[in-house]
Amino acid sequence: AAVLKENLVKWGSSNSIVTQSDPAAFGKIPGFFDVILIDAPCSGEGMFRDAKAVAEWSERHTQFCSDRQKRILMDVWPALKKNGILIYSTCTFNPEENEANIKWLSDQKELISLKLDISEFPGITEIRHGSIYGYGFHPGKIQGEGLFISVLRKTEGEDSDYRSSKMLNTGNLTREEKDLAEKWSLFNPEIIVKAGDDLIACPAMPGDYKRLAGIINIIRWGTRIATRKGSTFIPSHEIAMSYFCRKGLFPETDLDKQQALDYLGRKDLNISGCPVGWNLFRYKGINLGFVNNIGSRINNYYPAEWRIKYADPEKTQHKILQWEDVS
Repeated sequence: AAVLKENLVKWGSSNSIVTQSDPAAFGKIPGFFDVILIDAPCSGEGMFRDAKAVAEWSERHTQFCSDRQKRILMDVWPALKKNGILIYSTCTFNPEENEANIKWLSDQKELISLKLDISEFPGITEIRHGSIYGYGFHPGKIQGEGLFISVLRKTEGEDSDYRSSKMLNTGNLTREEKDLAEKWSLFNPEIIVKAGDDLIACPAMPGDYKRLAGIINIIRWGTRIATRKGSTFIPSHEIAMSYFCRKGLFPETDLDKQQALDYLGRKDLNISGCPVGWNLFRYKGINLGFVNNIGSRINNYYPAEWRIKYADPEKTQHKILQWEDVS
């Protein structure tokens, strides 16, 4: 979840909620999702170019994976609304973890296995298991590692939408906080809320957060704009990455390549021409994040947990592995 949060922040995504809970928790929000993608933990046969994946494989492990996948499928099924789509994916070739599991689910629940048009993708292999359609991505036929997918449509349950479009209560914001959030961002003021010391712009439907919060462990929701510290506000790294960051509000400094790497590595910075106060550092027109020039030094506010450890790519060795076509 931490890596997903990092990627979504860097992507600039605001209309997303990152969670970390057992699949069983999602079964407590029936009919909530239009689409569910299950990237199921598996025996990893599609990763056999990696010696570690080969060493971890065993018949016992494949059975364990198959059983765990069944539980995941059954646990999350209630959360999918009627006529919703479930996409099931593994990185293994084992039928017991793939098409056999989908057949098992179809024996328990009302669903349709969807046939996909793969006519433009000759490398993909259609797999039939009775009324079940699956699709294999096999090394040697496609570029990349092994993969299986199957797409299902749910035909049971209530055809209703449990999500709420009601806005969260924004009445706890002071006039100062509202003005700052509007000054620093382009978000609709009606979706900006206060959570602790943070000012946060909610996703497109804030009612979703309200419904999920009591059931699911939420790691990140919306975009944090700023955090109050005493009588001042610290701009969030999330707003620097967001599409909704108001342009031209903070002094912007364009860095060269080495300076950008030093910033991303949270090294000591000595950048000439950087005004005192908050500055937005950029590289080739892309926001990197904030610094605070306090006069005697420049404080780097790039998240410490995301700092890059190899700031000189010329000295970093890269090994490229690929499958051999032995046919």
